[in-house]
Amino acid sequence: MTDVIGIDARAAARPELGGVERWARELRRRLPALRPDGYAVLTPPRALVHRAGHAWEQVVLPVRAARMRALLCPANLAPLAYPRSVVVIHDAAPLRHPGWYSPTYARAQRVLLPAIARRALRVITVSEFSRGELRELLGVEADVVPGGVDERFRPDAPRPPGFDRPYVLTVASQTARKNLAALVPAARALAADGIDVVVAGGHRPQFAAEGGLAGLRMLGRVDDALLPGLYAGAEAFALPSRYEGFGLPVLEAMASGIPVVAAAAGALPETCGDAAVLAEPEGEAFAAALTRVVGDEAERARLRAAGLARAAGFSWDATARAVDALLPGGSRVHRLR
Repeated sequence: MTDVIGIDARAAARPELGGVERWARELRRRLPALRPDGYAVLTPPRALVHRAGHAWEQVVLPVRAARMRALLCPANLAPLAYPRSVVVIHDAAPLRHPGWYSPTYARAQRVLLPAIARRALRVITVSEFSRGELRELLGVEADVVPGGVDERFRPDAPRPPGFDRPYVLTVASQTARKNLAALVPAARALAADGIDVVVAGGHRPQFAAEGGLAGLRMLGRVDDALLPGLYAGAEAFALPSRYEGFGLPVLEAMASGIPVVAAAAGALPETCGDAAVLAEPEGEAFAAALTRVVGDEAERARLRAAGLARAAGFSWDATARAVDALLPGGSRVHRLR
């Protein structure tokens, strides 16, 4: 057996970029930089990065990692036949709210997640909120490692073309879980002041879609290279999601110097701390909070300063060091920090 740890990079190779993919990409890049001889990145062929890749992950990946010390799986799933997996389970949403997903996906997760968690050498999750969810719904104790903020997200990132009107930004997939309908009343109110509500994010087939989004400017999937400028050019950022295991976009928005309004639900209060306005995600409460913040320059200035300070406490390098310390043979130096 070698001392090398494999990294399952199937999620890192997907063109979509949700929180799970961001985690996978950052760990794929930063862990080998920490210990160049300690990691091997294992990536499937391009055609197998989505659902067709389950067979690769369950059958081919264990063979490729057979002689490795362990296998890090950063995107909720891991090969059941491999005995030394360390898996990052970001949340338990498919178990807590199966109606937000396609029936096939929910059934599969109901079987796979408990089996993966029980067989894993170690389970890592991303917040104290998710740790409690995994304890209750899967019966496992997880180590908490929060996510980070990429250095590209900063207040002076250049705004992409095509945004001549001021706008409020949401970065979220078009799914029932993200509760984008809570933004529609705000969009109606803000339109009178010439302000758009812009949503960056596509739809994923495993999620139940959300309707009733008239009045929102839907961009669909946005190239990752354009995201920093899209954040930095916004008047404010809004995330009305009913359930988040962590909520990376709120930190990216804070690092970009824009005020944040987030749902008082899931892990968002934990991630935001005192650097955002929190509002109930249902009814008119969220829209009222968002329109109030947009119209209050003093409050926006306070939130900008608080957000920049909050985001400065999170980095992907720190995330990588913390994950490395939890893996077999991980650095004692990192473990002591």
